[in-house]
Amino acid sequence: MNIGIPTEIKNQEHRVAMIPASVGDLVRRGHTVFVQKGAGEGSSYTDDQYEANGATLVDTAKDVFENASLIVKVKEPQPSEVAMLNESHTLFTYLHLAADKTLTETLTASGCTGIAYETVEVNGRLPLLEPMSEIAGRMSSIVGAYHLAKHNGGRGVLLGGVPGVLPGRVVVIGGGTAGVNAARVAQGIGADVTILEVDFDRMRFLDITMEGARTVYSSEANLAELLPRVDLVIGAVLVPGAAAPKLINRKMLKLMPEGSVFVDIAVDQGGCSETTRATTHENPTYFEEGVLHYCVANMPGAYARTATQALNNVTHRWTTLIAEQGVKKAAEMHPALIGGINCMQGKVTCQPVASAHGMEYTSAKAVLGID
Repeated sequence: MNIGIPTEIKNQEHRVAMIPASVGDLVRRGHTVFVQKGAGEGSSYTDDQYEANGATLVDTAKDVFENASLIVKVKEPQPSEVAMLNESHTLFTYLHLAADKTLTETLTASGCTGIAYETVEVNGRLPLLEPMSEIAGRMSSIVGAYHLAKHNGGRGVLLGGVPGVLPGRVVVIGGGTAGVNAARVAQGIGADVTILEVDFDRMRFLDITMEGARTVYSSEANLAELLPRVDLVIGAVLVPGAAAPKLINRKMLKLMPEGSVFVDIAVDQGGCSETTRATTHENPTYFEEGVLHYCVANMPGAYARTATQALNNVTHRWTTLIAEQGVKKAAEMHPALIGGINCMQGKVTCQPVASAHGMEYTSAKAVLGID
């Protein structure tokens, strides 16, 4: 199969979809991999490294899309990329369609098969999303602590405190992969950490494994009780494939102290506050109701090399499967892949995405002709 790796063009996105070693493995298996020149520079991978591993280097994204039938990316396609997609293409990347109706409509209209990393579910886990959730979770406490500094717009609280001064208070909404990693780093800094969660089995697990952190059932009343005394709130909620629930409204935000910080990891899926709007690493923050918001939609892109390697660790076997078997046979061999198919043959094939935008849903099995 001809496989294409274009340079990521989303603002301040430095990751690349495939490391040179992964390219080399595919080439040895008989595939041709077209890599746009400079695609790996943001992650400190050179064109020479790709070429040494057998990649065919091309000058432009157009060259990639014209030559390859399987396009592997990191972030959702930008408008200029969607314009180059057609029914001959399979796109394998993070899509987050539930947060973007326009992208859903245009990507579906292209006729391509869009497979989203974040909706491939295996035994109740999202293995292609987890590494980025881990990075974003760990980052959230770091950037939250940084922006609490007075000169960065925060209220001047050092999360770890000092002898004789209480540590800062952190509330993490969601006890999944991102939330646990956020809480671990916040605890490591020395903060007072509370995790809100709705799954009682998960809360028991957190209670055992997160010594020193408190768990509280996630409800509007409990969150509202915590907000007046919080320094940093981290939104880490996830409903696979669907828009994130709006757990914080403007009235609740007003309860937070002026200069406190809100980091929304769920911004890719629309965010968990009604005041969330996507920002970039160039201009990451804004204020609403006196609360500093950090809502960067591609947080792991800041640590591009680490993130690229972590992403390749989990995506490469799936890329290889699709390249060697084609989408239909790959889905028959590994049914978890079916959940990743968000659009195909002009139809929306992910129920949460269709529901988010009021669009017609067709099952991926029906489109593939799988019983």
